[in-house]
Amino acid sequence: MVNVVPLNDKILVIRSEAEEKTKGGIVLPESAREKPREGKVVALGDGKVLDDGSRAGFQVKKNDRIIFSSYAGSEIKIQGKEYLILSEDDVLAVVDE
Repeated sequence: MVNVVPLNDKILVIRSEAEEKTKGGIVLPESAREKPREGKVVALGDGKVLDDGSRAGFQVKKNDRIIFSSYAGSEIKIQGKEYLILSEDDVLAVVDE
């Protein structure tokens, strides 16, 4: 198993699954599915480095379900699984279940 540790204020997220059907019941092909802007936090960096050399804490934590900007982050593939690395600034909200 590969252990990925994001740097600074970066967050490793596993994106939620795309909807396979519309509300009307139409099955969508893979190419027509919109990528969800929601996911689960898998790992966090150490925080943003501040001017005084200290690090800012994160507002999100591991296993939080988050909503992020549409075109945020960089997609990566690790051992066949797709992940997203994004900055904490790209996180719009934490979903409280």
